[in-house]
Amino acid sequence: MAKRLREVLARHVEAGTIPGAIATHGTECDPLLVGSAGVDGGALKADAIVRIQSMTKLITTVAALRLVEQGAIALDDGIESWMPELADRRVLAHPMADVDDTVLAERPVSLRDLLTNQAGYGIITVDSPLQRALRDAGLEANNDPVGRGAQDWLDALATLPLAHQPGRGWRYHLGFGILGILLGRVAGTSTAELLRRSVLDPVGMPDTGFRVPDDQAHRLLPAYRRTPEGLVEAEPAGGGFHTGPAPFDESHSELVSTLADYHAFLRALLDGELVGPALLDELRTDQVDAAVKTPESFFPGFWDGLGWGFGVSVTAEGPHRGRFGWSGGYGTDFFVDPDGTICIVLAQVEMDERLLAMFGELRDAVG
Repeated sequence: MAKRLREVLARHVEAGTIPGAIATHGTECDPLLVGSAGVDGGALKADAIVRIQSMTKLITTVAALRLVEQGAIALDDGIESWMPELADRRVLAHPMADVDDTVLAERPVSLRDLLTNQAGYGIITVDSPLQRALRDAGLEANNDPVGRGAQDWLDALATLPLAHQPGRGWRYHLGFGILGILLGRVAGTSTAELLRRSVLDPVGMPDTGFRVPDDQAHRLLPAYRRTPEGLVEAEPAGGGFHTGPAPFDESHSELVSTLADYHAFLRALLDGELVGPALLDELRTDQVDAAVKTPESFFPGFWDGLGWGFGVSVTAEGPHRGRFGWSGGYGTDFFVDPDGTICIVLAQVEMDERLLAMFGELRDAVG
């Protein structure tokens, strides 16, 4: 399988899809390095630190499930007790309604809603008043670093209605920003401290967090986005949002990590070291009703044979049924097969059609 993985990655390095990638496939973490650290060359190292973007979602999900097992919060608890900003939610009267054309939410948003992207907060894929309001409020989902502190971000979100009744629709992403803030409030500490105490330290993930320490910044890869002229630098090597002092409370933000750290996390999750078997089964089981899997809820074809569990997509049918995983917006991806095989690929190019095609090839090549 390592040979197939290398072949696919080498072909995409040659084609200019990515400068390079760090990857592994198997039950153990055996790093595979292909290409270079950036467009100008430079050696790619197995311990490079990368921006994992939405691969953060599984880490915060596991932290939340550990709080559930400790009795601090239940999956179906409304979050209003900890987040009064989101009390008495209003819901759009219909998808194309003006943002002030609303009805009262039938029930509070729950932790389960956040984990399954069914809270009513998230990406709106069609031009509509709510989509424009999210854009005007600076709440559109993209790969740029968060531009405001957690409280300001939450306050802005609280001024807008839900896209649908809690549990009766699917909208990606923003609910996990809420989850990040919720974790710290439930635990009575900062979200960074909760993640460190609950997940990162127990697993042994020294290079995962919101910040890259100054003495380790040299290990942070550059990040790129594609333009008609080629790949251009979005964040520099050793710099950018995740370096230096935090500019504000970043509880709603995303993490950096390494191949070894993320593999250790997945291995510990599979081995039952982080959550018990009942919650692990729920995490990797499709939690979304067929009626909710509408074409406009995400990009075309997303729901073909796919479902969503807690913080991850799950393959619901076909030869890889039971596989779970997810990607990050700067060209990172992982999946876990039912037999415990782990595949992780870490590049640092903003997700686009070429990256999506590459990851599709990789899943087929090593599946």
